[in-house]
Amino acid sequence: MFKKRKIKIKIKICGLKYYNNISSIIDLYPDFIGFIFFEKSPRFVGDNFLAPDTIGISKVGVFVNEKEDKLLKLSIKNNLDFVQLHGDESPYYCRNISKKGIKIIKSFGIDHNFDFEKIKEYIDHVKYFLFDFKSNLYGGTGKKFFWEKIDNYNFKVPFILSGGINSNDFDKINNLNIPKLLGIDLNSCFENKPGLKNLNLLKKFISRIKYKYLSDYHGFYGNFGGAYIPEMLYNNINYLKNEYNKIINNNSFKKQLKRLLHNYVGRPSPLFYCKNLSKIYGAKIYLKREDLNHTGSHKINNTIGQALLAKEIGKKNIISETGAGQHGVATSTICSLLGLKCTIFMGEVDIKRQIQNVYRMKMLGANIIAVNSGSKTLKDSVNEAIRYWINNPDCYYMIGSAVGPDPYPRMVSYFQSIISEEIKEQLKEKESGILPNYIIACLGGGSNAAGIFYHFLDDEYVKLIGVEASGLGLNTNKTAATIQKGSRGVLHGSMTILMQDKYGQILEPYSISAGLDYPGIGPMHANLFYKNRATFISVTDFEAIEAGIELSSLEGIIPALESAHAIASLKKLSFKKKDLVIINLSGRGDKDMDTYIKHIENK
Repeated sequence: MFKKRKIKIKIKICGLKYYNNISSIIDLYPDFIGFIFFEKSPRFVGDNFLAPDTIGISKVGVFVNEKEDKLLKLSIKNNLDFVQLHGDESPYYCRNISKKGIKIIKSFGIDHNFDFEKIKEYIDHVKYFLFDFKSNLYGGTGKKFFWEKIDNYNFKVPFILSGGINSNDFDKINNLNIPKLLGIDLNSCFENKPGLKNLNLLKKFISRIKYKYLSDYHGFYGNFGGAYIPEMLYNNINYLKNEYNKIINNNSFKKQLKRLLHNYVGRPSPLFYCKNLSKIYGAKIYLKREDLNHTGSHKINNTIGQALLAKEIGKKNIISETGAGQHGVATSTICSLLGLKCTIFMGEVDIKRQIQNVYRMKMLGANIIAVNSGSKTLKDSVNEAIRYWINNPDCYYMIGSAVGPDPYPRMVSYFQSIISEEIKEQLKEKESGILPNYIIACLGGGSNAAGIFYHFLDDEYVKLIGVEASGLGLNTNKTAATIQKGSRGVLHGSMTILMQDKYGQILEPYSISAGLDYPGIGPMHANLFYKNRATFISVTDFEAIEAGIELSSLEGIIPALESAHAIASLKKLSFKKKDLVIINLSGRGDKDMDTYIKHIENK
């Protein structure tokens, strides 16, 4: 059963003033950021201020009794999503502003004598209300009003709670049970000085309210994750963890990553409406077209991030593993671009079934090491890559999925989160910002699923669906359906869910899809399963191939076999007519044509 919708408290961080500080605040991914255009405020940004571009974060300009023409000019110049009116603006003023397409947050100062009846005339002209401590200073006082007053609020317009909220208020806010409470405004109590926010205070506070499904500082997602590694890797892992934590917040690193994702990968990838598929399944179905990225899959998002990181810390020799070959191709590609030496471990079975990608990697300059141990597939490639890393600690190991010891799962998830970040922005244009009812992704280790789930984790209205490969069936020993067949244990350096026997020995997985042929899942997904935040279903080889053929014939898109598993889930879910469904089309099907052709010829 899916979880019922819960009230989600949105986060607004207001009074931002300094560009470097603003950039760091954006990385905390609040729902709103606010800039004050009132010249008497110590947080006044100035008339020449230009708000930075954001994706998935609404920009709010705060004004006090401003002239309409100046407010409109600044709103357009800064590409504001909302204007917050913090003065004595009349309903007539609000009506004129809203008629020009400007969304309004109207603020009111609350005291013992405040009567909510006085705001009735504003209801038709504003998007939200904001309730603050009543003061002649127009906000930023660090003082609270009596929150009991909002028990009397019974209008249809959602509101934001402001006024003196500090880091000690978590429990009180968490226990507020007011249906129209949209979010909270964090301002003066989280500052080092007016306009300069204290990142540590904000990060700790927001993580308790907002990011309950992401990892903590030690890399644990609830009871899963961590770093269970041989002693010989401790120095490597700890060094990588410390460097990643520093570099990921470096502005020049982020700009370089963003530039390559745009100019080299071709991002943003399209969000494509499937008209024919939607008719058949009775819902509004979109595909996030990661197959259109350079190299043909989502894998390039992560490899660019990790390759830039490797260069920053002085590593020139890159090693990696691959199953379907998509991560291997993406790794080889970026190593070629950046002048890095590249070695790829690949199982002999996967080499035979993904020979096209093998030749692509060789053409890109990679050295391919065939793995002939175990099942000769992805699990064994990871094992061999780790052994090689232990013996060659100067290498940089570029893990392709959201697995392994910390910081790899959170690092890979972060680099892949560009997928859901873009979707939230694209939905503003395509669906007026409405959240999807379903997000669907195939799941092996789980990097593409982590990426598309990432920015929807706290939107509990959105149903997250992970689709595993059940191979020849759940009741056979030819399956890779970890959630259905697995149990808790340590695999490749992290506590997770994996397929193992009663003695803790790893069971060999099977799937027709080389990218899903893995005996475990990433710790993020294990935690989502145990917390009932995501639902996991499985799809057989036959169902996946049929779904891939169906998508090809209906929409002219040939998916990778991995992505075809996600498409096949449509037959296993029940939708309402107005449901909005987004599927991550994580890779294109060129590499799997032999498999498709054999199936078609044998029908």
